[in-house]
Amino acid sequence: LAYNEIRVPGTKVTLAPANATKVNLPTWAWLDGAAFKPVSVTASIDALGISATTTAEPVSLKIEPGTSDAQTYPASGVCEIHDGKIGEPYAKGKADQTPPCGVKYLRSSGNGTYPLRATITWKIHWTGSDGTGDDLPDGTFGATQDVTVQ
Repeated sequence: LAYNEIRVPGTKVTLAPANATKVNLPTWAWLDGAAFKPVSVTASIDALGISATTTAEPVSLKIEPGTSDAQTYPASGVCEIHDGKIGEPYAKGKADQTPPCGVKYLRSSGNGTYPLRATITWKIHWTGSDGTGDDLPDGTFGATQDVTVQ
């Protein structure tokens, strides 16, 4: 029951540049660190005096650029979580750096857009009121957002 009630935040990534990127320009990608923390739900059966808590922890973000004419950072497209952060926000002075998490489009999207897909993998486990517990299958939740490449 607790597993079925877990709700994780949406997976829209923040991109820099924000509105439109340019061909061959590394685009930085990151997620709001405040929203991506472990999430827990407890279910209980009062009549039996038992409960179980299910916890989901984000472990990685996978970026799929929506076209084969792109290069992801890292090359696998999977950005691991470091120090509770997924990716790194772009800041002035980093233009000559390779983003730790992002994408570089090699071709314009023309008059359209590319459907960038961001998927987060959550490691899920449960703990019972009697001290037992175990891992549950990982959860993957994703969203697609349109990216304009000029």
